[in-house]
Amino acid sequence: MMHSLQIIVRTDSVLSFPMRRLTLLQSLSKSRSAVAVTLLATASFAATAVARAPQSSQSSTTGTPLAPPRTFPAPTNLKVLPQNLTGKQVHDIMEQWAHSLGVRCNSCHTEDLDAVGPDGRPRLKFADDSKPMKASARFMYTMTDEINANYIAKVKGFDMPVTCGTCHRGQVKPEPFPIEPLIEPPPAQDQPSGEQRPEPK
Repeated sequence: MMHSLQIIVRTDSVLSFPMRRLTLLQSLSKSRSAVAVTLLATASFAATAVARAPQSSQSSTTGTPLAPPRTFPAPTNLKVLPQNLTGKQVHDIMEQWAHSLGVRCNSCHTEDLDAVGPDGRPRLKFADDSKPMKASARFMYTMTDEINANYIAKVKGFDMPVTCGTCHRGQVKPEPFPIEPLIEPPPAQDQPSGEQRPEPK
């Protein structure tokens, strides 16, 4: 009885080996399939992302080539601005002045009617001094620079410099600031002895 039981156990273990092998092969096959599906999905996602990525030379919405970055030539004929400014720095200063006065660049700079820019407007002759408003702008810059250096810088605790916009506020000709008269009467002053104060009305 004991011997036959051992045979049965051996027979079961021998018979179960192919079953285990088959189960192992099935699980490996499932793992390989899962890996293959994962790799295929990753490759598909990567291909889609590359196809959708905007190209550096074309706009992502229209497919037209993008404009090259704007360059600013070195400034010439600087008379009141510092000589060591770059073209970009001078451009930024001019933009501030134009906004402060509510004007365009051609208010001070002469247009070159023979050269048209990419925006369809004539290019400007920045070094040309023939427009009177350019001389006025230089004079006004010198004035504000002197106010800031000689007066504003000497006021303790005040670090707000005077700019074109301080007075112009978006207008070529600044309007005077209206001063309202005081509503309250000035404080009473001591009268010399022997004089009577006027009665309030």
